[in-house]
Amino acid sequence: MVGPRGGLRGSSGLRASSGKAPKVVALGGGMGLSASLTALRRITGDLTAVVTVADDGGSSGRLRDELGVLPPGDLRKALAALCGDDEWGRTWAEVVQHRFESKGDLHEHAVGNLLIVALWEQLGDHVQALDLVGKLLGAHGRVLPMSAVPLELRARVRGHDPARPQELSTVRGQATVALTPGEVQEVHLEPHDPPAVPEAVRALLDADWVVLGPGSWFSSVIPHLLVPEILEALTETKARKVLSLNLAPQPGETDGFSPQRHLEVLARHAPKLAFDVVLADQDAVPDQDSLSEAAGRLGGAVELAPVAVHEGAPRHDPELLAAAYDRIFRMHGRIGPWR
Repeated sequence: MVGPRGGLRGSSGLRASSGKAPKVVALGGGMGLSASLTALRRITGDLTAVVTVADDGGSSGRLRDELGVLPPGDLRKALAALCGDDEWGRTWAEVVQHRFESKGDLHEHAVGNLLIVALWEQLGDHVQALDLVGKLLGAHGRVLPMSAVPLELRARVRGHDPARPQELSTVRGQATVALTPGEVQEVHLEPHDPPAVPEAVRALLDADWVVLGPGSWFSSVIPHLLVPEILEALTETKARKVLSLNLAPQPGETDGFSPQRHLEVLARHAPKLAFDVVLADQDAVPDQDSLSEAAGRLGGAVELAPVAVHEGAPRHDPELLAAAYDRIFRMHGRIGPWR
């Protein structure tokens, strides 16, 4: 693969040693997807991110409201995560993530958001524009939106009003759902049957491995299962599938959820979808038997591994997560060289 200045560019660190590296598609959004991509680019040079487009907060929400475009923020984060660890990659990752600080309209807008939207307007093609940004950044992979239309996330929440703890309410907007009080029961998208980006469907059908999660469960992970063509491709693909769990429940959205509860709510939204492997941090699973039973109902086995940094707030360690994915791909993959 040729880098932005003509040199050979590939993933560093761990790699599949037999033949070509596996074709991997990672689905999600926000920091969870970024964690997966930062790890996966270390073990394969054939990597595609399929990103949710329901964000309606911050810079993305303002651009979406003002220009009627897809929210670019999660797409920008994915591109930054695919930047290499060399000087070129580190520099561009910092540039696209840079936010302006001012007392005017540019305040809190991210440079990468403006760049992506500008290219969308110039080229009139979401995929072509993102490919061009990826080329500029020297990204170790491709970034695609899951749908070509902006989506609104809606959630049914029990106890959204603390004064009525048993009452069901509808909460609208990804930013609101992510921090909602009460217990999220289910989510759906508006429009109900959004079209998938064809390139994302093709990537899923052609993959060797698909990775879903980690990330905000109701607002970044499950939305992929609500796009009919994406769910159909996930069901029909011959790729093996990994469900990567979070390190801790998310305040508001999944407060009090056990690891197995995450699997149960996902299964309610996509009852026919199976997974080969459920990956969890070994210190984040208090009841391994219950998680194994829940994974078995999805058709998969649990893989426990140390994937978190040792200090500070819960977050994934890129090298440890890469090692876990690499081991899963080798142990559960097909025998012999990758195609």
